[in-house]
Amino acid sequence: MKIPLSDHIENLSPYQPGKPIKEVERELGIKNTIKLASNENPFGPSPKAIKAGRKALKEIHLYPEGGGFYLCEALSRFYKVPKDWIILGNGSVEIIEIAAKALIYKGLNSVMSEGSFAMYKIATLAMGGEAREVKMKNRTHDLKEMAKAVDKNTRIVMVANPNNPTGTYNSYREVEDLLESVPENVLVIIDEAYKEYIVREDYKSAKYLIEKYPNLLVLGTFSKAYGLAGLRIGYGFGNPEVLEILHKVRSPFNTSLIAQEACLAALEDQEFVKKSAELNLKEMAFVENELKKLKLSFTPSVGNFILIDLPISGKEFFDKLLKEGVIVRPMAMSGFPNSVRVTISKRKDNKKFIEATKKVLNL
Repeated sequence: MKIPLSDHIENLSPYQPGKPIKEVERELGIKNTIKLASNENPFGPSPKAIKAGRKALKEIHLYPEGGGFYLCEALSRFYKVPKDWIILGNGSVEIIEIAAKALIYKGLNSVMSEGSFAMYKIATLAMGGEAREVKMKNRTHDLKEMAKAVDKNTRIVMVANPNNPTGTYNSYREVEDLLESVPENVLVIIDEAYKEYIVREDYKSAKYLIEKYPNLLVLGTFSKAYGLAGLRIGYGFGNPEVLEILHKVRSPFNTSLIAQEACLAALEDQEFVKKSAELNLKEMAFVENELKKLKLSFTPSVGNFILIDLPISGKEFFDKLLKEGVIVRPMAMSGFPNSVRVTISKRKDNKKFIEATKKVLNL
């Protein structure tokens, strides 16, 4: 290509999504493949969300409400956050990209943890900034060291809590200590995509801190526990002055009409979310117990996925499992070359994964 590129774009490695079922079956000529690679809700979405989405199809010749007025209103009621403190994104990842677009340029940096969500680094590098990665402690964000990594050129600190792909978390107290340690002119993003799954006494959403810390942005999503990954809606809670900056570079109509309507209905069906989380806990215990029987190491997880360490490379394990009709996620991109991330699914699928693992590892 003759179009010149800046160095930071030419050298950027794109995000590698989980392999789709149809692609695997087409390539390998197999059927009944299961996908455990992208942390999707195996129980699908709420029937109420499906019904609302279908109803909205009648109006898809119209643009959606630009700022998601009614969904923001519903989120405001549910989370008890003022409506003008809420922003929507095409998945929570778009809000991360918006923040980087607004705040990062060459000479500036974002601070993040090693072994965290790959898009934090990509979003920063795409804007020509430096991605400053801090070593983990027991596969958990070391928030004290992350605070120390902040300097006069830092504009964003990004924390996944719970963290993807390790499934670990930081306590509410640790998050508040981080906010106390970071200068007010640095945006702190706490990404809580998996918050609906965690059951720990010392964990609480950072949304309770947004009034105290004007430089805090707390993210959530409808992609995981709500089972609406294909509709791509995330949300953020933050001070209106911060959101005003983000809205300057947010694309118009960045969330679709169907997605907004489906999310409105999904938010009302908390029984579905509760059931999904409870079944995840039950199946997590099953998978952990089976892995222990196989003497395979793993990182205890509070999410809907588990990071498993292997005697072979994650890529080799991934390739072998594909032939057995099981798709998992090799995690070399996140700094774990001998590990895979596996989504917790229904019992039938979890058993298929365990049996395939025994076969390819000769266990």
